[in-house]
Amino acid sequence: MAGLLPYVNAAVSHRCADVELIWWAPPANQPLEARSSWVYEQVTPVVEKLQAPLLIGKSLGSYGAAVAADRGLPGVWLTPLLTMPACAVALRRATAPFLLVGGATDDLWDGTLARELTPHVLEVDGADHGMQVAGPLRETAEVLGQVMTAVEAFLDDVVWR
Repeated sequence: MAGLLPYVNAAVSHRCADVELIWWAPPANQPLEARSSWVYEQVTPVVEKLQAPLLIGKSLGSYGAAVAADRGLPGVWLTPLLTMPACAVALRRATAPFLLVGGATDDLWDGTLARELTPHVLEVDGADHGMQVAGPLRETAEVLGQVMTAVEAFLDDVVWR
């Protein structure tokens, strides 16, 4: 769902936190499983200039979990690449709380692993990697509502109590 990140950014902004967006064009000649170090290099300089950041990433951005783990930072990982070893290893090293959001029909999601890694998990039955579900679009919009409810609860109850 293309709308996930703008809504998560809005949730953060509504809590009077600054949002620093990272725009990138991933190297096209690199397979997905080889891009973890590239993401690390993109995220690190941004994190280094911020005070007490919360990292948020979708899909490829979940490789940023290694940066969060290295610095003890919380994170929100939307449709994380749980089947990619670099992502799973980074999440296992994390010491700060993080939220994982994924769709049960996403080939890059592993619900069992997600629940082993953190108590903060939203797994949506029938949702794919874009967090879309088959059927009327209203049902995908309802998924967006579920995701935002989980994100806002995580921000309010865990990150910024």
